[in-house]
Amino acid sequence: MAARGHETRAELERTHSPAAIRRRLGRPRRHSYLSDGIFGAIDGAVTTFAVVAGVTGAQLSAGVIVILGAANLLGDGFSMAAANFLGARAARQQHERERRLEEREIELHPDGEREEIRQIFARKGFTGTLLEQVVGVITSDRKRWIDTMMTEEHGAAQELRSPWRAGAATFAAFIVVGAIPLLPFAGVLIGAIDLPERPFAWSAALTCAAFFLVGAAKSRFVDQRWWLSGLETLGVGSIAAVLAYAAGALLGGLVRAV
Repeated sequence: MAARGHETRAELERTHSPAAIRRRLGRPRRHSYLSDGIFGAIDGAVTTFAVVAGVTGAQLSAGVIVILGAANLLGDGFSMAAANFLGARAARQQHERERRLEEREIELHPDGEREEIRQIFARKGFTGTLLEQVVGVITSDRKRWIDTMMTEEHGAAQELRSPWRAGAATFAAFIVVGAIPLLPFAGVLIGAIDLPERPFAWSAALTCAAFFLVGAAKSRFVDQRWWLSGLETLGVGSIAAVLAYAAGALLGGLVRAV
């Protein structure tokens, strides 16, 4: 099937039949954790490369680079995952609090809440008898009434991120992609590979490749060509990597001076 946004007329007609629409709307909504994974992947590569650059600038051994890099992967990866988990959990708790307030307001002052529904849909262009019918249908079901108030008044999403999945996506991407800058040094350390050039050059090349691949993978979920998405992520990640290298070189010079 063609990518979303590039469907043919026949495909659109098939996916918009009454039965197809009913199946699609009946499926449970699932939140995308793509942004959590991309954030973790890029940050993992950048922070690990910063460790590699700093330790290389200080002219320390490959063993030290691998040890510090692994410590960074576990420490920073867990820290990012925990922060994302707590952020998603706080958003869910805030959503639950606002929902409880709406439930209480509907219970204590239903006429006022009904008037809010009326004015919300009047702004959407509903008038007269049709407006009253819409208000009647929505307020006849308590859950539908609260869901509508949460969406229309508070702008809340109907499906919230799972804190556990958000944290897990961030941590997994951080570990997997963040380990890439360490591979040349780990290979040299265990004698598995014999690099013709300095491991740092290979680490930088692999880090850039990781940025491009993360962007290319992202294009499967957004309306963007894979190579353009890859170059975009490579450009943003490279800027961060250059800044990390500059900081590492500067700090390495200071260490050697001391």
